[in-house]
Amino acid sequence: QLQLAESGGGLVQFGGSLRLSCAGSGGSLGLSAVAWFRQAPGKERVRISCIGSGGEYTDYLDSVKGRFTNSRDNSKNTVYLQMNSLKPEDSGVYYCAVGRSSTCPAFDFRAWGQGTQVTVSS
Repeated sequence: QLQLAESGGGLVQFGGSLRLSCAGSGGSLGLSAVAWFRQAPGKERVRISCIGSGGEYTDYLDSVKGRFTNSRDNSKNTVYLQMNSLKPEDSGVYYCAVGRSSTCPAFDFRAWGQGTQVTVSS
């Protein structure tokens, strides 16, 4: 059974950068779209980005366009979210999720990670 593990979160100052990783084990991510979500305290989970199975297609929430880059290395069974120019409103728990299809947008997911905390100080 596919399991996901996010890593790379932490505390960073305004304008800083972090790179999140979503590593799969027990199964392959390679044929699936993968989405990143963020959940801030007291708020609903929001989809930040999606990447298609081949990596050629990505989409982003408007508020992160130009600052975040979603990428993947299928040989490592890992998806990455590079986050630059971070703002306090980017803070929250970030989750990755593997879709049941190869394309975005992915609404139906077969696996979720446990989340990694990102905190951006002002």
